[in-house]
Amino acid sequence: MYKILTLNSISVQGLARLPREHYEVASEIGHPDAILVRSAKMHDMELPKSVLAIGRAGAGTNNIPVDRMSKLGIPVFNAPGANANAVKELVIGGMLLAARNLCQAWDFTRQLPGEGAELDKAVEAGKKKFVGFELPSRTLGVVGLGAIGVQVANAALSLGMRVIGFDPQITVERAWELSSGVEKARSMDELFSRADVISVHVPLMDATRALINEARIKLMPGTGVILNFARGEIADEAAVLAALDAGKLGAYICDFPTRRLMGNAKVIALPHLGASTEEAEINCAVMVADTVRGYLENGVIRHSVNFPDADLPRMDAHRVTVANANVPNMVGQISSAFGDAGLNIADLLNKSRGNLAYTIVDLDGAPPEKVLAAIRGIEGVLCVRDLGRPRA
Repeated sequence: MYKILTLNSISVQGLARLPREHYEVASEIGHPDAILVRSAKMHDMELPKSVLAIGRAGAGTNNIPVDRMSKLGIPVFNAPGANANAVKELVIGGMLLAARNLCQAWDFTRQLPGEGAELDKAVEAGKKKFVGFELPSRTLGVVGLGAIGVQVANAALSLGMRVIGFDPQITVERAWELSSGVEKARSMDELFSRADVISVHVPLMDATRALINEARIKLMPGTGVILNFARGEIADEAAVLAALDAGKLGAYICDFPTRRLMGNAKVIALPHLGASTEEAEINCAVMVADTVRGYLENGVIRHSVNFPDADLPRMDAHRVTVANANVPNMVGQISSAFGDAGLNIADLLNKSRGNLAYTIVDLDGAPPEKVLAAIRGIEGVLCVRDLGRPRA
């Protein structure tokens, strides 16, 4: 019986992927094998020693101490792409709000006094303040062509916009999904210099912090619009506000309100609505439940933010997995330990990602505990799991 600790409310449809005959799921549970989380902050949490995996029912993992988990050999899973449509629709909605000044116009209208002819006159007199622009005449620059960025780029093309994108690390899978009509920018600065509207879809890290800054905003050809539905810190807030006040930016649309942003009439700050749809919550929960289950039962890794993907089809063999530092001769030492015990390796898969590596070994017999202990004692080994034979 596997025990799953939930730190937030997780969609029932997601939890249903964990069969009750094999899983106990609760918000308070001792010695959990895995933790499922959405927004709860885990950096100061004392992690039970029994934890083998952490699953985030969403894309970002800033609330999880990923580096600490890596040192313990614990994979952190997320749900990339599960909320992509929800965020894409919000981005397109934000672009329309900015293009037609809809929020400002609505606020103006709701405060108008009078009725009948008096109201009609006020409406006609005031509407000229909210003249906007049409999307087909504009160029959208998309920074980051992952699951969300690709959908945003494709949707903007369908609305008649010219679209340019920048992502030096685009995957083959995403490249296949991206419309051939999206033009490639050779650099971030080139993208800013060619785009009327910019939408960012990158994770927050040192390299992306303040990606939107004074120098890049100045490169924009006219009075631009910036959409930030990624992370607040990706934009230099002071630079954005200065550009708005100077007329270099016409609007800043984001999902991360701060008191300073909320005080500017050209800012539309939404309450972190990116993945706030029923469909997205279900999709994220289903994906992360499936990946955590695959890891617990079969040692398979998919959609991990710290360990490599590793999927070895299960056969009628005894499975052992090893998470370790990515150093030379690790596979040789693991294989020798099994060979010295007279165990034949039926199949083996070794994958690496940065400083970490992961090995799945299928054996023709059960390894004695002393063999597993010997492998745990190899310098650089972080975690060894004995999964036994597949469940009937």
